[in-house]
Amino acid sequence: MSHLLKPLEAGSLTLANRLVMPPMATAKAGADGSVSQDVLDYYAEKTEGGYLPLVIIEHSFIQLAGKASERQLSIAGDSAIPGYKKLADVIHRNGSKAIVQMNHAGSAADQRVTGIIPVGPSAIANPRKGTVPHELTIQEISEIITEFQKAAQRAKEAGFDGVEIHSAHGYLLNQFFSPLTNQRKDEYGGTVLKRIRIHLEVIAAVRKVVGKDFPVLLRLGASDFTEGGSTIEDSIVAAQEFEKAGVDILDISGGFCGYMMPGGSSEQGYFSPLTAAIKKVVSIPVILTGGITQAQSAEGLLAEGKADLIGVGRVVLKDSNWAQQAVNSLL
Repeated sequence: MSHLLKPLEAGSLTLANRLVMPPMATAKAGADGSVSQDVLDYYAEKTEGGYLPLVIIEHSFIQLAGKASERQLSIAGDSAIPGYKKLADVIHRNGSKAIVQMNHAGSAADQRVTGIIPVGPSAIANPRKGTVPHELTIQEISEIITEFQKAAQRAKEAGFDGVEIHSAHGYLLNQFFSPLTNQRKDEYGGTVLKRIRIHLEVIAAVRKVVGKDFPVLLRLGASDFTEGGSTIEDSIVAAQEFEKAGVDILDISGGFCGYMMPGGSSEQGYFSPLTAAIKKVVSIPVILTGGITQAQSAEGLLAEGKADLIGVGRVVLKDSNWAQQAVNSLL
């Protein structure tokens, strides 16, 4: 049987095949971050037929200070729940499972959008934005952890099948993980274990409100691919800690390099060296995304044990029927 068409169980999630629609910002939310009709129509179209059994919706900000851009989805207040309920229903009707990706942009937030001075682990210029953030106090870190917790509770209440904690692409949790932006001298900075302390506290806080059977994913920017930045060695340590802490699935991408390799790469599954290394040390499923546009390539990456699930982003963005064609080509 095709590797891509094999079902997968992860925690309480049962998936019919190995395809995942990864989070991609659409800028279709209402001006206040609400779920608009445009958002509902977009996800209805992308999930039609249920060929993408797992859909991780685009990043939702957990507090205004962490908003990355205009028309980004907001899960920052209880008033968001009815809109998210509609979104979960649309995706479920098509036979797919739906995950909310919760995010805080940290020093990548846009002050013109938020009206708030951006925050970060250290008062160091963001390598991608140039913004020098306000250095978070221990009290402020604790408040952000609580906001992640509340956001997870809202996602569960809205009927979503799980949540994903965003620590990739140079956003706040990734800023703590990366030595480029985390030069703290307290318990949140220094060794890898100290740099992921905030992650472990977020995971614990989320678990406390969603219970043990609600899937919690974590997206990890597993390397900055930059001198002095985070490395795959750091991520091997972090991944094992995240599994111990109760993460159900690891979703691997880039750190400060974003979702592309530095210099660009046209290789199918260009982050596969990262996922292959992490897969060796964890027993939970690992998602690989990055340039995968052909069903045969996805099949090959799974067969070689490079990953357990394959994220197909840009190709699904361009062609809503891609997943159906991919599945049919392997039958």
